[in-house]
Amino acid sequence: MALKVRKNRSELPPPACVLTECLAIIAGAWAPNVIWSLRGGPRRFGELRVDIPLVSAKVLSQRLKELAARGVVARAVQPTSPPSVEYSLTALGGELLPALGAIVAVGHRLKAARPARR
Repeated sequence: MALKVRKNRSELPPPACVLTECLAIIAGAWAPNVIWSLRGGPRRFGELRVDIPLVSAKVLSQRLKELAARGVVARAVQPTSPPSVEYSLTALGGELLPALGAIVAVGHRLKAARPARR
């Protein structure tokens, strides 16, 4: 006998394209970390490397390019000698901060609830 398919009684999820579009913005290894590091203001590439020590220069460069292409991060070349580049959050990037903050808060609760390792 086959099991009857039950109706989903929870609130309907947003259309898949909207949810997928939002998640695609922060997809990719280290992208949320980059956004989180830029919440305090503009940072140069080397400063981001210090903020996120486990990321390689290649991956960080890729993520910054992707986030800039998606409109999350602004890239500003400073007229110095030698030229330097500063990255900052755009208005869209700033809108992602409450969502990332909620994820961070849940992460802290999950870490606190995890049994101590021996």
